[in-house]
Amino acid sequence: MKFFVDSADPAEIQAALALGLADGVTTNPTLIEKSGRDFQNTICAIADLVTGPVLAEAVSEDAAGIVREGREMSKWANNVVIKIPLSRAGLEAIRVLKNENIVTAATLIFSPGQALLAARAGASWICPFIGRLDDVGQDGMDLIRTISEMYANYPDINTEILVASVRMPRHVTESALAGADAVTVPFKVIEQLMAHPLTDLGIRRFLDDWKKFRKK
Repeated sequence: MKFFVDSADPAEIQAALALGLADGVTTNPTLIEKSGRDFQNTICAIADLVTGPVLAEAVSEDAAGIVREGREMSKWANNVVIKIPLSRAGLEAIRVLKNENIVTAATLIFSPGQALLAARAGASWICPFIGRLDDVGQDGMDLIRTISEMYANYPDINTEILVASVRMPRHVTESALAGADAVTVPFKVIEQLMAHPLTDLGIRRFLDDWKKFRKK
């Protein structure tokens, strides 16, 4: 399973790269606004850092506007993927851009039906938001298991599942068990995945034993 970094901070992305955990990057207008940087410059800078997909979100509400944004952003770098919210206009835009060989990702997916429509429209990626489903009392991982099983029934579906709105390490491991192709995570979740109190305890004991050995 691939790891994407959900960030607009080059320092975080470089830290993930050093760990081999930046197969791609997801961004959104909120993340970039918080960074205080220019949208296009931020996307181009991130695209220079990683070789994998960099998801940049279109913000128009009509299909023509989304297509126009998609065409423009696709020129910024070869690895830019146009992230498009799932809506009627979004589906129309995904189909148009697919026919122009522009790679897209359907985002804000909350149901199996939406995932199926996105695949039929030609999205290369879908981004189901599991944390937000958990927030409203649903089990977000049920959605990933259902989509994975559904896609497996049809070998002609090439759409990859990129699990988004990941809040905790459990979401990552369950995504892997459910057959997701990738997860996009804040860097703090990567840090949480690395940590375990027994590992810390073991390291301290090994070091203490080594110091005792050196004194002999």
